[in-house]
Amino acid sequence: MQDPTSQLNSLYQQVILDHYRHPRNKERLENGTVEVHMRNPACGDEIKLQLRIEDEIIVDLGFTGEGCSISQASASMMTTLLKGRHVDEALSLTGRFTSMMHGDEAAARDKELKDLRALEGVSKFPIRIKCALLGFDALQEAVKRTREDEA
Repeated sequence: MQDPTSQLNSLYQQVILDHYRHPRNKERLENGTVEVHMRNPACGDEIKLQLRIEDEIIVDLGFTGEGCSISQASASMMTTLLKGRHVDEALSLTGRFTSMMHGDEAAARDKELKDLRALEGVSKFPIRIKCALLGFDALQEAVKRTREDEA
């Protein structure tokens, strides 16, 4: 019989593989207001993130790209979680996810992160952290550009 920790790890692995094999929002968003292309030079993963932001709300977002299961699943989970949210709320969730990736156990227990919590184990592999954060780095850059354009 599997111990509870092994069962949880297996469940998390299944969630990651599901988002990798059946990514959500992995399509070019044609009516976006901002697009950011991010690449991880260490491994070659890349994400092109498109967002449609109206009145500080992420009305829609989509991504395209290639890479490992971690980068692509993370982007899928991120887009699912952030659609319809206020930009400040999205940035707050980004901060919590980043903290989790850097070993913050309290952030790893944050139920607001939903499926992203499945990536908590990545924090034990420093070389893979950039993979998990690639979509979030693109999001932060997109928000920065949007706010600069509006200023």
